[in-house]
Amino acid sequence: MTQTSDTSKRNWHPRTSAVHGGTARTPFCETSEALFLTSGYVYDSMEAAERRFKNEEPGYVYSRFGNPTVRMLEERMAALEGADDARATATGMAAVTAAMLCQLKAGDHVLSSRALFGSCRYIVEELLPRFGVTSTLIDGRDLDAWKKGIQPNTKVVFLESPSNPTLEVINIRAVAEIAHAAGARLVIDNVFATPVLQHPLKLGADVVVYSATKHIDGQGRCLGGVILADQAFITDHLANFLRQTGPSISPFNAWVMLKSLETLDLRIREHGRNAELVAASLEGHEKIGKVFYPGLKSHPQHELAMSQMSQGGNMIAFEVKGGKDAAFRFANGLEIIKISNNLGDAKSLITHPATTTHQRLSPEARAELGIDEGLLRLSVGLEDGQDLVADIAQALARV
Repeated sequence: MTQTSDTSKRNWHPRTSAVHGGTARTPFCETSEALFLTSGYVYDSMEAAERRFKNEEPGYVYSRFGNPTVRMLEERMAALEGADDARATATGMAAVTAAMLCQLKAGDHVLSSRALFGSCRYIVEELLPRFGVTSTLIDGRDLDAWKKGIQPNTKVVFLESPSNPTLEVINIRAVAEIAHAAGARLVIDNVFATPVLQHPLKLGADVVVYSATKHIDGQGRCLGGVILADQAFITDHLANFLRQTGPSISPFNAWVMLKSLETLDLRIREHGRNAELVAASLEGHEKIGKVFYPGLKSHPQHELAMSQMSQGGNMIAFEVKGGKDAAFRFANGLEIIKISNNLGDAKSLITHPATTTHQRLSPEARAELGIDEGLLRLSVGLEDGQDLVADIAQALARV
């Protein structure tokens, strides 16, 4: 049995919580968190096993239900986010799906912003209706659309802010008030902003989800997801759903995420400084059309973004004049920046949403979201910012 400590509840600043939160040491008193690669656990007696299955005594039963390494990740994320509790999942999409399905039933309604990652939009628009849960997609920037979209049976309101890939920013506090007035919960995918730059729970959200695969890992190694909420939601809705359906994160992946959290704040802020340099270099370039970056004053929701986020983040979208062919020539000409649909990595990564992350959408739906054939999404990494600016300049010279 590990030796537990109440580190997740101390009044520490986020950077300290990201290093020490949730730590539980074994009797060996290791410095680095222990990795428990075990599926099952041994009981002192049959009576002890019976009590543990009845939740009459603390302890682990089966790693699909809980694991000491996974629990440290959950407690550390809860401390960092300022949430009562958290549950980790195998992937970010497992987190999104579980956060929805654990609280919905046939006859319920979900109201969502239309600007979503392709797989998230699939869940809302195609998967949930198969099980009798209706959904409505709206322009999330329009508060009147949120008010009009609410129905008597609306149980979940869902959004991303900033959104993938065009970085639309939604007024979280205002949407939370609309949702709560209707008796609905607000679920937010906070992947682009990260727990360092934006705190949705403080802005009124009820549930926050992450693909830990992205910035939380930060080096493109492991898949994972996290769901954070108050204790009532975890206990009454989420915990048993995860226990019975089994989207469990590997203890090894959880251990990698734990170690990554120690440097999350430092990495995210350096990502952001690099992104500011890159966005400024793109804006006004003769071969670039629109540049979407919340940190730029030209972003239509710059003031709102900066009221909700402490920095613009590391994600940029921009249009290369000349459409798909020009965008492909530019991306193929990059030397430092790599072509990949992942994001939040130490390496700068670029992708063409119309043919990758959002290729399943109809041309009309992509046009509605502003996903032009010349649009590229750039995840700015941790290389030297001037090298990234130079790489973009030489690639644009080839277009």
